Amino acid sequence: MKILIINGPNLNLLGKREPEIYGNRTFEQFLAELQAGFPQIEIDYFQSNHEGALIDRIHEAGFSTDGIILNAGAYTHTSIALADAIAAVPAPVIEVHISNVHQREPFRHHSYLSAKCVGSIVGLGLEGYRLAVEYLESYK
Repeated sequence: MKILIINGPNLNLLGKREPEIYGNRTFEQFLAELQAGFPQIEIDYFQSNHEGALIDRIHEAGFSTDGIILNAGAYTHTSIALADAIAAVPAPVIEVHISNVHQREPFRHHSYLSAKCVGSIVGLGLEGYRLAVEYLESYK
């Protein structure tokens, strides 16, 4: 089984950026733990601050992986193009947000992506990625 995690803008700053919201660990530190916890699954990772690069990666992986875990960051609330990219590929996509976007600013309460994803996990910190992997592992 092969799963791709895609992180969007500013998530390259995890561990440094607003630790009161996002914690003190880098994503790379967490990813190593995640990969060790699921040795039977090939878990790849891609991060970009550029919308087009995220769309290109969804297009590439959406036909060759068993699932995508996507934290599109702020593009969640603005990008119809990302929603269209998710709809265009057969791989199931799970939307993940580290913070509880519904407890934050009102503009973060709407997601253009949720309706195109098989599910959403919000507000559970980095643990949301682990839960998404577990779900995709059993997804039919």
